[in-house]
Amino acid sequence: MADKSILIVDDNPVNSKLIRVLLAGEGYEVHTAGDAEAALRVLAGLNPDLILMDVQLPGIDGLELTRRLKADPATRGIKILGLTAYAMKGDKEKILAAGCDGYIAKPIDTRTLPKVIGHYLER
Repeated sequence: MADKSILIVDDNPVNSKLIRVLLAGEGYEVHTAGDAEAALRVLAGLNPDLILMDVQLPGIDGLELTRRLKADPATRGIKILGLTAYAMKGDKEKILAAGCDGYIAKPIDTRTLPKVIGHYLER
């Protein structure tokens, strides 16, 4: 999967580092951004295969950023997985309605994350 790139958008540096190290170890090219504005700067020069999008970001939240990316012809084809620690009733529907292709609940299961990512990249 070395030819696949992933952008992690998460304001928690510990989560971001854990996911980055795990996915880099699987051979993915991994980029990170700590908020929506930083993600937009990264996306100006990168067209990743997948974005892991934290739902709760400071400023522009992850769902709003997802809506913007899915509305833009240049980025609408990027697969986006919402990351949320708030897996409550109705959250899955809100995440999917914003345009995410799926979601992953936090805390991240490091044993299954690479398989989940691979599944979405193969679709």
